[in-house]
Amino acid sequence: MSKLVIGVTGGIGSGKTAVTDYFSSLGITVVDADQASRVVVEPGRPALVKIAERHGPDILTDEDTLDRRKLRDIVFNNDSERVWLEQLLHPLIRDQIVQELEASSSPYTIMVSPLLVETDQHVLTNRILVVDVPEEVQLERTMSRDGMSKEQTQSIMAKQASRNQRLEKADEVVDNSRSLDHLFQQLDRIHQTYLGLANT
Repeated sequence: MSKLVIGVTGGIGSGKTAVTDYFSSLGITVVDADQASRVVVEPGRPALVKIAERHGPDILTDEDTLDRRKLRDIVFNNDSERVWLEQLLHPLIRDQIVQELEASSSPYTIMVSPLLVETDQHVLTNRILVVDVPEEVQLERTMSRDGMSKEQTQSIMAKQASRNQRLEKADEVVDNSRSLDHLFQQLDRIHQTYLGLANT
């Protein structure tokens, strides 16, 4: 396992994927909490069985996979269902993340999570890199990318940490409101910093 773990976070639509894809292209292992959350509800996994027991077979697709949109609609409108789901999934997601971190052999490891500062996932990291954009940019990008309404997007943003809360936790910040070239220039410098830290 790399001894240096960098937590990458940012609000919805901030461009975390562009950041982690770039680190990956430099040979750095990326552990994705969103991907881990999909793994723990794959067919045959205990979590999917429990979700289907609670919400009935309609929560599954024809291929017996989780219908994520239906589940999102349920928890979007019901706080008690959201809490139940979080209590089921968060420990499983954490275990999956830890396994993937331990398997990493790159000089340092990136762990990306939209809820890094809202959950205890940040304790798995040594430093936090925040991908920062103005909130109006988040709104525009998310609505055009995911086809969500303004209200849905704002509701998701309201459940995440505020921009200021994330920035207060940051060890490093990248501005992703401009071009990809501008983003990559910042990431090149940060990569060198992390390599230096990994070698100390």
